[in-house]
Amino acid sequence: MTTSLDYLKQTGTVVVSDSGDFESVLGILTNSLQDATTNPSLILAAANKAGYARLIDAAVAFGKSKGGDIDTQVNAAMDRLLVEFGKEILAIIPGRVSTEVDARLSFDKEATKAKAKELIALYDSVGVKKDRILIKIASTWEGIQAARELERDDGIHCNLTLLFGFGQAVACAEAGVTLISPFVGRILDWYKKSTGKTFEGDEDPGVISVKKIFNYYKQYGYKTIVMGASFRNTGEIKALAGVDFLTISPSLLEELKKSTEPVPKRLDSVAAAKAKDLPKVTYIDNEPEFRWALLQDQMAFDKLHEGIKKFAEDGETLKALLKSKLSA
Repeated sequence: MTTSLDYLKQTGTVVVSDSGDFESVLGILTNSLQDATTNPSLILAAANKAGYARLIDAAVAFGKSKGGDIDTQVNAAMDRLLVEFGKEILAIIPGRVSTEVDARLSFDKEATKAKAKELIALYDSVGVKKDRILIKIASTWEGIQAARELERDDGIHCNLTLLFGFGQAVACAEAGVTLISPFVGRILDWYKKSTGKTFEGDEDPGVISVKKIFNYYKQYGYKTIVMGASFRNTGEIKALAGVDFLTISPSLLEELKKSTEPVPKRLDSVAAAKAKDLPKVTYIDNEPEFRWALLQDQMAFDKLHEGIKKFAEDGETLKALLKSKLSA
């Protein structure tokens, strides 16, 4: 039986799991999945399940081994926890896992670079090489410039997340980052709240945003992978069939796996993208213009900062959990 998930893969889209809950991923046909993405919110949700206590324990033991004051131990345990989840996920998928830098560093280029290198070193210490890791960084100006230097100077591949605006996407492509994650569902959320309207399929603002980015990248020959993320329903996923990658939650993956409805290709060849004739935009070495473009896009400005704040809060909740274990 050919499922909707099978049809989606046949369009050329690489299917990625969006979850820290790798036990749920095991319940899905793992040969349907290439990569996996995580973020502090997903890790927090998984860490609260009893089945992941051993990963918490390993992280706490690592934190204690570092010595120093409690904050030093908590920070070390936090990094190790992210790596423990990543390592477990990589045991069941053939590709790469995305691991996120602390969202509080989103406006600090040098600190972002330092944390990325620390995470890569931690992965290496548990036998995972950097070619299987994507470092997730928020698509702020500082984050994009950090990713540029990590990719260019250190060969560390980056996933630029919390991407909502076209200007962010352009700057990421110019920085030569490996992959971007435009947040389809969160864009939809903003427009539904601000207009009171409902949107479906090709009229969905998140779908429209990703299509424009995809076509622009193909038109101008950018190699950065476009990975749609943060979906609210399978309709959004099907409307983007043919895009480079899609990262999908376990619940929506299950829904696609249970359906036999065909999924036709909606985003096509480079030639089709070039026919869109989108005007060239650039932000190379132009921080003021980038910031102005972001400010002019109220949705992107709002959702970027809201997302950073939420990821930071969930990160702090995770640290509080680890601190309680370390202090016990």
